[in-house]
Amino acid sequence: MSEKIAIVILNWNGKQLLEQFLPSVITHSQKASIYLADNASEDDSIAFVKTAYPSIKIIQNKKNGGYAKGYNEALKHVNEDLLCLLNSDIEVTKNWLSPILSVFNTEDNTAIIQPKILDYKDKSKFEYAGAAGGFIDKYGYPYCRGRVFNTIETDTGQYNDISKIFWASGACFFIRKSAFETLGGFDESFFAHMEEIDLCWRAFNLNFDIKYVGHSTIYHVGGATLNTNNPKKTYLNFRNSLFTITKNAKGNIFLIIVFRLLLDGLAAFKFLIAFKIMHFFAIFRAHLSYYTHLSQLLKKRKALNQSSKYYSIKSIVWSYYVDRRTHFKHL
Repeated sequence: MSEKIAIVILNWNGKQLLEQFLPSVITHSQKASIYLADNASEDDSIAFVKTAYPSIKIIQNKKNGGYAKGYNEALKHVNEDLLCLLNSDIEVTKNWLSPILSVFNTEDNTAIIQPKILDYKDKSKFEYAGAAGGFIDKYGYPYCRGRVFNTIETDTGQYNDISKIFWASGACFFIRKSAFETLGGFDESFFAHMEEIDLCWRAFNLNFDIKYVGHSTIYHVGGATLNTNNPKKTYLNFRNSLFTITKNAKGNIFLIIVFRLLLDGLAAFKFLIAFKIMHFFAIFRAHLSYYTHLSQLLKKRKALNQSSKYYSIKSIVWSYYVDRRTHFKHL
């Protein structure tokens, strides 16, 4: 039986992005109900959508709670069986939903799916935030098929497959509504960045399957809300990575964190010698915030399942910077 799907676009002061990218979503998503989940925007986003696209259902959140709280609140008002959490800076393509729906309809244990994510600015390249599906190393550093740290592959069809992955990108994140509810939604303490990895990790630890479907393609601008050069993004990525591994990794978590402290220290030093002083301090602040949240994180850890099989590579940092393995196929 075919299940109903909802596309939910989280928006915060993004009228220009909606003007640019909603047309492709409307044109190529006739099988879906489309929602705009607005995070208390102060621009004319809602007025624009009401006028230009009256078929889009609007959910108005009372405040800007970031990605995690924004979606948690909005999805309470969405009743479709399948959810697509779609960034507002994404161009979709013809028939992009069909391969996704086919997998959901034939694989009951598949709870989360990601399509192929290419760079809107250079459509021959994979996009940083997700590429062809994500993985993680023992110490919580994420990497992707098609993107390892800052090495981004050209799309030559090498990932035109359906494959199990460890995490799916929040830029275009498909999930069964039932699974989202079972997992308790996103962890709102994250605010933004890596909350989808945390959710996928919790799904993995409950034996749900997470898939990449390379026959569905989207193009992502990336950094439209928070640019990679913004120290706040560095802060959130490093802090939330520590949050994620503390909650979900099996084993001696304190030993893992000691290694992370050393590796993060090297990253901070790299920013320092590159004269990126604000990014250096962002990592320092990320660790301070982590330690203030540690007791809460350990309580969450006790309430969750953990699995020791979450990684296939012990250290992606070592593989990339020491062994010079810059492409996924060489890992």
